[in-house]
Amino acid sequence: MTEVKKPRRPRRSYTEEVKAGAVRLVLEEGKTTSQVARDLDLTLSALRMWVDQARADKGQGKPGALTSAERQELTKLRKQVRELEMERALLKKLHRQIWPEPQVLSF
Repeated sequence: MTEVKKPRRPRRSYTEEVKAGAVRLVLEEGKTTSQVARDLDLTLSALRMWVDQARADKGQGKPGALTSAERQELTKLRKQVRELEMERALLKKLHRQIWPEPQVLSF
């Protein structure tokens, strides 16, 4: 018996208004995430992430959850660290080219 795989849904993107509206339905109107996801043809996992992020932004998230501002700062800092690491590697390489290790003479 062969399994028939359901084709993958193409990746979709949503505006901030759509996300905010879906989150509002869950948080303010008390609808379940499954019901809202089904009604708006959203994936349940995406809606759950949006709701969790909205709760974190309001200070009601899980312990250790990052707010949107903290996520942006973390992304910026990680990019900065990558750039600094690349600069450091380049400077080390240039340093070795300019001042090579002295040869030790043995007698």
